[in-house]
Amino acid sequence: MAQKIVPCLWFDGAAEEAARFYVSLLPDSRIDKVVRAPAAYPAGEADAVLVVEFTLAGLRYIALNGGPQARFNDSVSFQIHTEDQAETDRLWDAITAHGGAERDCSWCEDRWGLRWQIVPRRLGELMADSDRARAARAMQAMMTMRKIDIAALEAAAEPA
Repeated sequence: MAQKIVPCLWFDGAAEEAARFYVSLLPDSRIDKVVRAPAAYPAGEADAVLVVEFTLAGLRYIALNGGPQARFNDSVSFQIHTEDQAETDRLWDAITAHGGAERDCSWCEDRWGLRWQIVPRRLGELMADSDRARAARAMQAMMTMRKIDIAALEAAAEPA
């Protein structure tokens, strides 16, 4: 069945560059179509890239060159659930490089301001532990981190 809801990400002239970067991050990702404006529009000239349709980890997205009036903010972010520290580090480093920024508790943003959460699956397991004291220790450790350090989480979860 076709994906019924397709998120549209608004960019100021960088839709194709951003989409190409995003599809480089994860398997099952690709550029599906680049649509050029048939005529001039408020944010661009005729034949400029207007829309980029892309698939990211199997889900469809649209990147729109809509102009400078809309900016990304904390109200929407994308979570990537990672399997290990190597994947966490690779994604974190790629997203925060070249003008991106680190934020607290697994959050970061890319150079276009889109917010991401790079969340190791182990974090969720520790925070859902039936031993609530162990879960609380893991959460307290996470609250002090930017990029999540799985080994440090596991060590913090253990009783002193």
